[in-house]
Amino acid sequence: MNNHLVLQTDFGTSDGAVSAMYGVAISVNPAIRVFDLTHDIPQYHIWEGSYRLYQTVSYWPEGTVFVSVVDPGVGSERRSVVAKTALDQYIITPDNGTLTHIKNCIGIKEVRIIDEDVNRLPCSGESYTFHGRDVYAYTGARLASNLITFEQVGPEVPVDSIIELPKEEPSITNHVLTGNIDILDIRFGNLWTNIDRVLFKNLSVEYGDSFEVTIENDTRQVYKNIMTYGRTFADIHLGEPLLYVNSLDKIGVAINQGSFAKAYHIETGASWKISIRKLPKIVYN
Repeated sequence: MNNHLVLQTDFGTSDGAVSAMYGVAISVNPAIRVFDLTHDIPQYHIWEGSYRLYQTVSYWPEGTVFVSVVDPGVGSERRSVVAKTALDQYIITPDNGTLTHIKNCIGIKEVRIIDEDVNRLPCSGESYTFHGRDVYAYTGARLASNLITFEQVGPEVPVDSIIELPKEEPSITNHVLTGNIDILDIRFGNLWTNIDRVLFKNLSVEYGDSFEVTIENDTRQVYKNIMTYGRTFADIHLGEPLLYVNSLDKIGVAINQGSFAKAYHIETGASWKISIRKLPKIVYN
């Protein structure tokens, strides 16, 4: 481990919950380095917690320990686990689907259930509603500080036993590329799809090509229009829509200097579908 602990929650920062997790970690090891991934995950939104880990984990060095607490089932029989990724980071989280994107897109080598008889904040009493502080931050800090080994977290369980959220793969049928709106680029309102650049290129695309883009929520059509595939936002006029490759090498949808999500009331997840069809070039004689 490298003494790095990265925290993600849906707690927000308007009360003392996140600060309490910091305090537990520093009490375990005053030299530990604690960082925030985000504490602005929408309440109970496991899908977004899963995606934000995928967006971030691979850019941290091996041995980094992540604690992700989006836990609507806190206090129930759901398992608390530590997953070792294919890139040798560690993720401590409820086993409720938060590891979906990591398992599918990065890979998980090994999973262990946290033995709470050993790995629980001393004197935390009979409280079972703040595992983020009493179990996850405490175990994460001990693991990141090499006070316990991964094997000492608890018993190993099969990787395939962890809970996964429904996650469809993008596909091309009759020259129409179909995928999902996986997440929003929150600050700017861009849509990030699960369609990677390599699959998109199978449509024989070039910068400046035009595409018919359709977005549906289940079977209800929310948006249908023609837009340009651009290298950057500067390739189109202010207020116009475009397709582009985002920072995760996936296809994004945006309005130049506007929020696409707000303009069309678009959200994310398995029910939000996007279809992309390349239009023929117009040849002027």
